[in-house]
Amino acid sequence: MSPTAIEVVGAALFGIAVAHTFLTKYFEHLAHIQPAHAGVWHLLGEVEVVFGFWAFVLLAFMFFNAGPGSATHYLEGLNFTEPAFVFVIMVVAASRPILELCKIGARSVASFMPMKDAIAFYFVCLSIIPLLGSFITEPAAMTLAAIMLRDNYYTQGISRRLKYATLGVLFVNISIGGTLTPFAAPPVLMVAGKWNWDIWFMLANFGWKAAVAVVVNAAAVTMLFKTELDKFERLGGDNERSVPFTLMAGHVLFLFGVVVFAHHPVMFMGIFLFFLGVAEAYKHYQDRLILREGLLVAFFLAGLITLGALQKWWLADVLGGMSDTTLFFGATVLTAITDNAALTYLGSLVDGVSEGYKYSLVAGAVTGGGLTVIANAPNPAGFAMLRSSFDDGAINPLGLLLNALPPTLVAVLAFQLL
Repeated sequence: MSPTAIEVVGAALFGIAVAHTFLTKYFEHLAHIQPAHAGVWHLLGEVEVVFGFWAFVLLAFMFFNAGPGSATHYLEGLNFTEPAFVFVIMVVAASRPILELCKIGARSVASFMPMKDAIAFYFVCLSIIPLLGSFITEPAAMTLAAIMLRDNYYTQGISRRLKYATLGVLFVNISIGGTLTPFAAPPVLMVAGKWNWDIWFMLANFGWKAAVAVVVNAAAVTMLFKTELDKFERLGGDNERSVPFTLMAGHVLFLFGVVVFAHHPVMFMGIFLFFLGVAEAYKHYQDRLILREGLLVAFFLAGLITLGALQKWWLADVLGGMSDTTLFFGATVLTAITDNAALTYLGSLVDGVSEGYKYSLVAGAVTGGGLTVIANAPNPAGFAMLRSSFDDGAINPLGLLLNALPPTLVAVLAFQLL
């Protein structure tokens, strides 16, 4: 069936948006050398704005091509639960009580490792926290890991090589680290119910392989930069707390409630409003809530959904025509230019597929989830937390891609050979 005019325009704008994500650092550079137009260049240099910007172009085309009713009807037919959930989970997970509890736990685990504190803490941030994402969801794990890495390493003058190597491993490990359960990783969540994948299935077929790859990736980058990390003093703070355990426990309950009702926006938004009230009442135990960063990430994901919904006409046919092995590598590559949750959802629409097809689709989608900012829903959260530590306040997408390739290869070997 031939695509409609809207689908063709949507595919073209999606391609432009993907290309735009690789040019954001260039736009940030223009903002510094052309201050007269810095506002425009800063806007175009915001990674979180890219897909939202081109989604508005799409809606404008719909408005003038078929009237305002068509644009409204199209938006009302989309599901924006995921952007709202990511916003809420980011803000709650980044609150000081949760962060302090997580730091205490990470410090405790690091203290048992036979290596210097700064090295052990770095390893924990890139291994234990991503695997924790299987239970508190990947966006929450990304937020926690990125903030701890930022506060303890990125702001301490580490080298550019270490910044990008850490970013590549973090993004890949978060993407594969959420596969121990069927509800934490968006690409798994999209198909788990339809294909009857429970936690035992995930652990047996994905989880243990992902855990091996996560540990190998974290250990490799830690050993590679051991000399540089060895220069740091004691990191991660000490075990003394500034927040009462009762308030920590309350915030854990808020986090748990948001995770449990992740598919019910009325519930998790209600819990979030209650959380905001408690945060205001005990604001002397809070740092600044990351509302701006969370909203920008939600805007990015909403734009991705708006444009991505029009890619079904070509993407489903591409996936349906691949063999199992080809599908695995095809999904890994396609994930870099699409959202992996959208990829698995569209792949699940193909009827009469084998178990090998299902495994290859999901394994490939999570394997490629660290290659670009658009590959996995939590990646924009990592960008928002860490980009201020890079030159010109922007992360080079090509730098991320090159540094994510080695840990991605480890994930490929884990899912294909183990």
